[in-house]
Amino acid sequence: MPGGGLVASYLHLARTVCRRAERLVVGMLSEEPPEAQNLRYLNRLSDALFVMSRHASRLYGEAEPLWEPEKT
Repeated sequence: MPGGGLVASYLHLARTVCRRAERLVVGMLSEEPPEAQNLRYLNRLSDALFVMSRHASRLYGEAEPLWEPEKT
């Protein structure tokens, strides 16, 4: 959910691209086993981008919509 200002939105977008790459690596598991460290790296990078986006929102005083599962 991009939100929280310009910087946070770009960080959310980067996280989306990172998660897509992670899914592609998982999809390649059936073809040949990838290095486990590659998958861990992408997962940790995704987590870091999420935390950075939340921090940027707070730093710039931007409101960030929270995901509410019962509304989706």
